[in-house]
Amino acid sequence: MSASLSRPRVGVWLIGARGSVATTVVTGCTAVAAGLHPPTGMVTETPAFTDSGLPALSDLVFGGHDTVDCPLPKRAETLTTGGVLPPGLATAVAAELAAADREIRPGGPTAGDTRSEAQLITAFADDIRDFLHRHELERAVVVNVASTEPACQGADAPLPASTLYALAALRAGCPYVNFTPSEGMHHPVAAREAEESGMPYAGRDGKTGQTLLRSVLGPMFAQRALTVRAWSGTNLLGGGDGAALADPAAAAAKNAGKERVLADTLGTTPQGETHIDDVPALGDWKTAWDHIAFDGFLGTRMVLQTTWQGCDSALAAPLVLDLARLAARAHEAGLSGPLDALAFYFKDPVGDAPSGLAEQYEALIGFAGRLRGAGATGPGTPRPAGPGEGARLLQGAGEAGEPGPAERTNGTEGLR
Repeated sequence: MSASLSRPRVGVWLIGARGSVATTVVTGCTAVAAGLHPPTGMVTETPAFTDSGLPALSDLVFGGHDTVDCPLPKRAETLTTGGVLPPGLATAVAAELAAADREIRPGGPTAGDTRSEAQLITAFADDIRDFLHRHELERAVVVNVASTEPACQGADAPLPASTLYALAALRAGCPYVNFTPSEGMHHPVAAREAEESGMPYAGRDGKTGQTLLRSVLGPMFAQRALTVRAWSGTNLLGGGDGAALADPAAAAAKNAGKERVLADTLGTTPQGETHIDDVPALGDWKTAWDHIAFDGFLGTRMVLQTTWQGCDSALAAPLVLDLARLAARAHEAGLSGPLDALAFYFKDPVGDAPSGLAEQYEALIGFAGRLRGAGATGPGTPRPAGPGEGARLLQGAGEAGEPGPAERTNGTEGLR
């Protein structure tokens, strides 16, 4: 393992905590920590991260927010039936799943919720603080693994739920990771507060399948001086993501990151579009096809076709664990602002980062070395602003008589 078992415990607060990805995260972390399964897919468990000071998997404590009430043990049974989790594993870790489920608090806003944005942010932040206090945690990382929201509808629209949670993370003094295409910390209101808070953050939209492959193939065509004329793609998926992405606005937010990778790596925008089709029968499994038309020497026309078939939750879970550990260590080391060295994990990364996977991996390994050489900010050690320090957050949030954007009432948002 790449971390010492003697380190203080660290919280992982999941938004969408009863969804398939979150359930696989908790189940997988417990299984790997107990030696029941190898850490396949976890980059932070490779030799490059040895002695980087990452929290041990056995020291992670899980909680979160969700708007659904299906208990984690029941969700794990469903994932086992669907072939996502191996037989018997949900039973083996049932106690740990039940313990994590007891730490899940009601999310929002839900239908009929009359709380203002300021009240929602305060309630979410209080839940996170209570989690930290009761478990005597050194720190916690908030990770959004909820269903994709529709794209933001403009400056006057209510703040999306993902941004409310991001602001709550800042108020609670926690690093934030957005594993979804949703607005989150990208919203201008949250972006301003993130800069003032001194919290490290990363995102957005985890790169698990089709876009991962595109970030490899795009640079290949550019480096070989082959002209890509068209790049079209189709995604078939079910489960919570399939249902959420059946909304054209949500699908547009998802596809934007996929297409941006091509534009960035090729230096041009090829013809073709990416489509997402909801196929409920597929459950948590997805298929992605790409059809690439390109020109070779003397204009010879050629085609490359790829097929990616995988289990969304099993692809995402090890990355979520990586990101939680890296963000926690960055926070401990006193780092702040966008963690652009974590671009390796995202379709639409924050900060200034390359789009090719090879360059992103080099930056990530460099970051591991930086963490290895960094100290820790323990009690009494100066570090960037913590809970309530130097962060204005929403002007007027929780303050009676101070109207501001925080006093708008947000619409309904369902979490996976």
